[in-house]
Amino acid sequence: MPVTILKGQEVFMLREEMEILMNERQSLLDATGAAALFIAKLDSAALPESVRQAAQLLSCSINQLPEETLRDALERVRAESIAHV
Repeated sequence: MPVTILKGQEVFMLREEMEILMNERQSLLDATGAAALFIAKLDSAALPESVRQAAQLLSCSINQLPEETLRDALERVRAESIAHV
C-alpha cells in the first residue's frame, strides 16, 4: 500500500478520534456545569450527613478543575438554560 494512502487513513482516523473526544468533552462539560450549579444552590446544613459528604466530595472535585474548564462548563449550563426558556 502506498505511503500516501496510509497517511490519509491515519489522518482520517485521527480526525475521527478527535471528533469523539470533543463530543465527550462537551458531555463532560455539561455534567460538570450542572453539578457545579447544583452544589452552588445546595443548603448543606439541611442535608443528611451521608449526602453532605457526597456533596463535599463533588464540590472538591469541581474545585480542582482548571478555572477555564469550569468557566466553559458553567457557560454551557447557562446556554442550555437559556435555550429551554
